[in-house]
Amino acid sequence: MIIGIAGLGLIGGSLARAYKNYGFDVYGYDSDEAVPGFARISGAINDLLDEKSLSLCDALFIAVNPGDTVLYLEKAAPFIAKNAIVIDCCGVKRKICEKCFPLAKEHGFIFIGGHPMAGSHNAGFKNSRPDLFRGASMILVPPVYDDPVLFGRLESLLKPVGFGRLTVTTAEKHDEAIAFSSQMAHVVSNAFIKSPAAGSHRGFSAGSYKDLTRVARLNADMWAQLCMDNNDNLIKELDSFTAEINKYRNALAANDINELKALLEEGSRLKKELDN
Repeated sequence: MIIGIAGLGLIGGSLARAYKNYGFDVYGYDSDEAVPGFARISGAINDLLDEKSLSLCDALFIAVNPGDTVLYLEKAAPFIAKNAIVIDCCGVKRKICEKCFPLAKEHGFIFIGGHPMAGSHNAGFKNSRPDLFRGASMILVPPVYDDPVLFGRLESLLKPVGFGRLTVTTAEKHDEAIAFSSQMAHVVSNAFIKSPAAGSHRGFSAGSYKDLTRVARLNADMWAQLCMDNNDNLIKELDSFTAEINKYRNALAANDINELKALLEEGSRLKKELDN
């Protein structure tokens, strides 16, 4: 099988390494022209992904910023092989899928909205690794939900990467869920670190500080695009969070230890239930 990877950062580079280690031929492209050279030298790709090699690919993964995904596919579409599978790796799905499904239909390939649920605050090809997705969930938004042949092809295609779970959903459900599970976490972490106390935390912080602030360090261009493309769902989550956090503040301001205890117990109980 021949795999194309557009975008050789952390996600695309890790996909390339995983497929290459499995024995597939891999062709890669990156907007930074130096990166494919490094990827070839390191053994992550066979050669450059261009118009000629694109036509040979059985599958293409697009792992670029949300704002560039549709633009890349528009340019690449005429060269993609008929019936090839194309999967994007963006953290939003509605705005991607509404543009890419028609492109696929027009040019005869199959587009699947994708979102690999793995990553790191350390970005770039240099931090990519073949086991990044081992055991992780891969979210898939297909154009149809009643094609067993297509789902069989997807399972075979994604098996070498080592995903622990394939989650099939709609673009709408994806964006609603991801506003809570990913985007909110990044916004809250990013805001939390702005406390005046953050500059003097050394010697006073342990695991809880590290856990809460891990994703505060982020790619601002990418995350601004992701959040803006899903702003309706993210605003709902922020409003809900603001209402909840005010309950804790109000209990503290009123010196109401019973209310504070009840709030803390409620959160602890919900966490245990969700973990189980």
